[in-house]
Amino acid sequence: MNPIQKITGKLWFGLVNTSRKTRIVAGGATALALAAFGATAVAPISQDPADMPTKSVAEDLQLPNLSDQIAALQQNEQQFIHEERIRAGDSLGSVFTRLGIEDQQAQAFVRKDKLARSILSLKTGKRIQAETDENGLLLTLRATIAVGKDSFNTVTITRKGEQFVSTKAPVELERRVEMRSREITNGSLYSAADANVDGGQIPDQVVNQIVEMFSTNIDFRGDLKKGDRFNVVYENFYQDGELVRTGRVLAGEFINRGVAYQSVWYEDPVSHQGGYYSLDGKALKKAFLKSPVAFTRISSGFSMRTHPVFNVWKAHKGIDMAAPMGTPIRASGDGTVDFAGTSNGYGNLVVLKHWSNYSTAYGHMSRFASGLRRGQQIHQGDIIGYVGATGWATGPHLHYEFRIGGQAVDPMGLKNLQQQPLTTGELSRFKMAAADMSHRFSLLTPAGNTMAAR
Repeated sequence: MNPIQKITGKLWFGLVNTSRKTRIVAGGATALALAAFGATAVAPISQDPADMPTKSVAEDLQLPNLSDQIAALQQNEQQFIHEERIRAGDSLGSVFTRLGIEDQQAQAFVRKDKLARSILSLKTGKRIQAETDENGLLLTLRATIAVGKDSFNTVTITRKGEQFVSTKAPVELERRVEMRSREITNGSLYSAADANVDGGQIPDQVVNQIVEMFSTNIDFRGDLKKGDRFNVVYENFYQDGELVRTGRVLAGEFINRGVAYQSVWYEDPVSHQGGYYSLDGKALKKAFLKSPVAFTRISSGFSMRTHPVFNVWKAHKGIDMAAPMGTPIRASGDGTVDFAGTSNGYGNLVVLKHWSNYSTAYGHMSRFASGLRRGQQIHQGDIIGYVGATGWATGPHLHYEFRIGGQAVDPMGLKNLQQQPLTTGELSRFKMAAADMSHRFSLLTPAGNTMAAR
């Protein structure tokens, strides 16, 4: 009997009185053992690498001709691109030196050409890029220049033979929507915004908008407490990966003493007039400012009075707000210019037509805002003119009237007049935007943090 038969025979003999399950398991194990034994018996024994034959191959390689390469490089004009940032105290000469520009003709052109000279207005930290040849002569110079609050131009200076030309083109900015969440730890809103807890700080422009959005519900000087938190969604605009400006707050949520206040920006796609609304579509902004001018005192109210010029008893159908000559006058609500010109005792007068049957009138202006014209769209807070004493006036002040259906009413008696409500179609579009912002709030809010919403 061979060894394998001997082993298996004993194994099977010992399993005669065992259960069927035990015999099956034992049989499987035996089969695996036999397979392993057989594989070991037939597996080849690998050869020792030290005993394997080796073969050496030698071949001459031709090296490249470095002289030819150097000559080819010398035949081609080399161009270099440099980028620098403006430093405090920089002059045109110091900037050119860091950019590797050795070109007096280029310096003279920048100082002489009106458009090129705008590069000198670059602020500290702004980028400027130059392309030069191997001798330091300027080929192109490029920088982004602010031309307004929210607009920028790329100014380019280019060499054309022995001359230079300057051109400008509007900058196409990349819009990014950013989300941040902060917790009040020491009672300061600005300190919380400056905390770099998620890789970035919240710009002051955004914080100012948050204060404006929620100031009717929260006293930011006395109501804040440790543990309050806020979420904000806002726009940032970039050029080539560099932040150029911060835009509008698109949505905000402030949890103050366990109560959540929310606000979402909505802009009508046709009129492009917009405002902030609660998540259910109710306007948060009051329809009209309490005062369209920063006045020192009300010199005459809405009442019967003796006319200061004609000395007769008659109704005064507005409010006179005494203010220094030239004080800016702001539109008290969104609307369109219905009249802008001279009107008898009103002097220089502007009448704005608002939604429904509301209108406002602003008299005795010294002058109108630049470019103001009939039919022009006006937003609440826009400057429409300046305080004066034209018409029947004895001193500089604003005569302000509020009219409903053409009839003057006392503006001081109007309280909590809300902004024009959204139409059915606008409300449907708004709810889609509000749902997106509500989802963003939920992503920013810590799990399990439940509170009452207003």
